[in-house]
Amino acid sequence: MSDAVVSNSDKQSTQPTHAARGWFSRALDSDVFYSFRRSKLTMVAAAITVLFFLLAIFASWLAVQNPFDPAQLQLMNSRISPLWTADGQSPFLLGTDEQGRDVFSAILYGMRISLAVGVAGVIFAGALGIALGLMAGYFGGAVDGVIMRIADVQLTFPAILIALLVNGIAKSILGNRLDATSMLVVLVISIGLSFWVGYARTVRGSVMVEKNKDYVAAAQLIGLPAPVIMLRHVLPNTMGPILVIATINLALAIITEATLSFLGVGLPDTMPSLGTLIRIGNNYLFAGEWWIVAFPGLALAALILSINLLGDWLRDALNPKLR
Repeated sequence: MSDAVVSNSDKQSTQPTHAARGWFSRALDSDVFYSFRRSKLTMVAAAITVLFFLLAIFASWLAVQNPFDPAQLQLMNSRISPLWTADGQSPFLLGTDEQGRDVFSAILYGMRISLAVGVAGVIFAGALGIALGLMAGYFGGAVDGVIMRIADVQLTFPAILIALLVNGIAKSILGNRLDATSMLVVLVISIGLSFWVGYARTVRGSVMVEKNKDYVAAAQLIGLPAPVIMLRHVLPNTMGPILVIATINLALAIITEATLSFLGVGLPDTMPSLGTLIRIGNNYLFAGEWWIVAFPGLALAALILSINLLGDWLRDALNPKLR
């Protein structure tokens, strides 16, 4: 009897392991992973993207100073050129800016902010757009008409103008009560409200196709509520296009945040993102301190390019017509 109990417990304990191995083996044998392995450019872009995320996550361990802490800054170290130049000094690998901040450390912390705003903005835009797209496609009628007309009106304006409008309204209402954290939230909301339309229109089109299929009729027949049908049965069949849009929108969200910060309506100078660092360095470009703007600009360009390359590959890999 005890042997039977032990054997049953062993079988139950090995079931999750076999399931995990089965999922992993299916992922390695999938067409998407095969397409990924065939494209060396995509593999390089993925490696660069992962590297940037790791640098942002471990910025506090890799940076030689905290650029957000005024106690660690010294004006005596301002405008020091990169380490490999004649006037370079250790440990400032990429030089310093006008406040004595190490440019490499500022890039690491600025990249953390840019990625955090971009990822949070994409999540907010995705959640809002998916919810509205599901309602518009599933219920149709007046609900569909109202949501899609709002989306059509918003498409007539560039995303940066929508972000500027939301940002300006928040600043006019809250005024001096906006601290750095509040500005971060305002930027996320501004970016999210700028990019929800793409998700809504894509999900609506997919839902209008899926809701007429037999599995949706069967779910309605057994009495499942509409939210359960939309989230559990319809939404998983629309995840492919959503992943492509989210990847491309991540790059657009980072660019939008950098543009807002470059225009001076983003985060304050005490909490700089990559866009803020570029704006600060642009003031010293013609004075000879080129490294203050060059390295943050190169980091932003490399990050955007790698994410866009991943988005283009994912779009092609999930397109059944190209398989």
